Amino acid sequence: MSGPLPVLGPVRQVAAGVLDVGVVELGPPDGAPVLLLHGFPYDVHSYVDVAPQLAATGHRVVVPYLRGHGPTRFRDRATPRSGQQAALGQDVIDLLDALGLERAVLAGYDWGGRAACVAAALHPERVTGLVSVNGYLIQDIRGSMHPLPPATEAGLWYFFYFLTERGRAGLEADRRGIAEVIRRRNAPTLPFDAADLDRAVAAFDNPDWVDVVLHSYRHRLNHVDGAPAYLRAEGALAALPPIPVPAVTLDGLADGNFPATDGAAQAAHFTGPRVHRQVPDAGHELPREAPEAFAAAVEEVERLATAAAAA
Repeated sequence: MSGPLPVLGPVRQVAAGVLDVGVVELGPPDGAPVLLLHGFPYDVHSYVDVAPQLAATGHRVVVPYLRGHGPTRFRDRATPRSGQQAALGQDVIDLLDALGLERAVLAGYDWGGRAACVAAALHPERVTGLVSVNGYLIQDIRGSMHPLPPATEAGLWYFFYFLTERGRAGLEADRRGIAEVIRRRNAPTLPFDAADLDRAVAAFDNPDWVDVVLHSYRHRLNHVDGAPAYLRAEGALAALPPIPVPAVTLDGLADGNFPATDGAAQAAHFTGPRVHRQVPDAGHELPREAPEAFAAAVEEVERLATAAAAA
């Protein structure tokens, strides 16, 4: 690949809850709002193709750097550097408040998909519709020690590595190297793009990145407590609450860690109108690898929401 890769757009800082969030915005300010939420180990450039497509169709597109990533910073040095699921979901609601948005479509994958699922389950009145890669992503922390098939466990090696201080040292020493191994596994059939990784690695040069990442994986495996501020929300999430808003769920057929399904096993988690799609030639970072399919899912969930409101 010749020349520098495109940049999503200029970043502005938005004070939202406990964070000063770095946000990229595209499209008309009065357009239908869509929040695009990235995963780990990725950054906002997962949406470098999706965001302009949605902006061109009149959407107000908001792409925040998640806590611990890029220019996003904690506003108080005393705030716990939590990466737990309730914190990610609350960050979404706090950002909607800060931007003056009553409701928005939430769309994401990996950490961002989880944040969107949490917000949709606990605050459905704020969510027009949900697009989630790999479906229902609220973590069953109490069941986190139940074993998965060995081939799946092998791909989740870093979950357990990050439980150790050796894992902390490794993450501190080689953020790019660890991200590369994870990303190659996430999309094993797709050509690896070193320049794309290099662009994302800049977002890992954040003073809170290591602490947030480690807490995320340690909390999901029930090895550390969550921050006190999220105790009530985590209690609600422990019940694996249903998602009542319109939803489009996506599975990439080339996802190396999370095999595609027909979506039926998760049906009970979605009590609103829902469509499940399988996307050919897409790995775990689905919006980057299949931007047309992801943008189409956003527009499809808007149609579901319109039909549900008219029913």
